[in-house]
Amino acid sequence: MSASDRTSGNPEYIQVRRLSKTFGTGSDRTMALADINFSIAKGSFVSIVGPSGCGKSTLLRIIAGLLGFDQGEVSMDGQPVVGTRRDVGMVFQSSILLPWRTILDNVLLPAEVLGLSASEAAARASELLALVRLTGFEHKLPHQLSGGMQQRASIARALLHDPKVLLMDEPFGALDAMTREQMNLELQRIWLKSGKTVVLITHSISEAIFLGDQVFTMSARPGSIAQKIAVDLPRPRAIGVTNSTAFGQIAEEVRAHFNHAGAID
Repeated sequence: MSASDRTSGNPEYIQVRRLSKTFGTGSDRTMALADINFSIAKGSFVSIVGPSGCGKSTLLRIIAGLLGFDQGEVSMDGQPVVGTRRDVGMVFQSSILLPWRTILDNVLLPAEVLGLSASEAAARASELLALVRLTGFEHKLPHQLSGGMQQRASIARALLHDPKVLLMDEPFGALDAMTREQMNLELQRIWLKSGKTVVLITHSISEAIFLGDQVFTMSARPGSIAQKIAVDLPRPRAIGVTNSTAFGQIAEEVRAHFNHAGAID
């Protein structure tokens, strides 16, 4: 199934209009984001790429309700984003697992914070650990797992409270190339099965295209959305698709922006 077939008819779930964000005061003011505009359909996977310092992580934190903004509008499911929301899960570059808690107890952490039913949370944690292929590792400590396994545990934790949106900030940036490829396959599988709306920040053009229904490219600071490129490749995608002509044409379209505007890193 192609991306356009999957998302056709789906309503816009995340909307960002005329968004701007400035840090600092007086002469120390720095504009991080300027006039950001986009919408994301329910159930779609959007990748955002851009040069270092362009405000990608700032944008993601604003969508998550973790950071305020100066101008514009941000809404999710038709409601303004004015703070953290229970229907959003977030995964960071570091797994941020508590080292003294087992994998199961780390996954259950949102249930404790949000006051969810312990029995229902335990059942869901078991399902999610199976989904991310960590059954049998429930009682291991984080240091006993590989980096990729730790990130899978952090994805399970982010999904525990059944959010409608999963926001991911460079979740595989610290992994080696082979593990990263495997995690791309795992994330695609998890997303296809869960049906969540996903927004991924990445420095990797290949990763952005492989995972995304759309790739948004950002300009250098102050960041803005320079391009919105559709990735109309059938799913599920195998790693071999990265060698295809269609994939290469999309990659060239993305790179063309950065070759004109400057290096991505």
